[in-house]
Amino acid sequence: MTDVMAGPAGPYLVIFGMTAVTYLCRASGALLMSHVRITPRVERALRALPGSIVVATVLPIAVQSGLAAFVGLSASLVVMSVLRNELAALLAGLTAVIVARMVSL
Repeated sequence: MTDVMAGPAGPYLVIFGMTAVTYLCRASGALLMSHVRITPRVERALRALPGSIVVATVLPIAVQSGLAAFVGLSASLVVMSVLRNELAALLAGLTAVIVARMVSL
């Protein structure tokens, strides 16, 4: 199996495999959700899902990165809450992390 993956067809097999897995994940989600009755409670849960995924992805990185990361996240949250502009929030967060690291946080 290793010889096949290391050969000229290897990258194509990997791309095909990843494509198949991605399609199956998306199709199974659509298939499963076709059997779920969308109540107001389910709708609220589905609307909250993207935010919880972002938090689950970003928070462990911030915890590992220390206080400067939390300063940057806080600045991003404040700017996003006030301006509703992703680019401004990104710039504020990056600037806050740079400044926090410059002052050794």
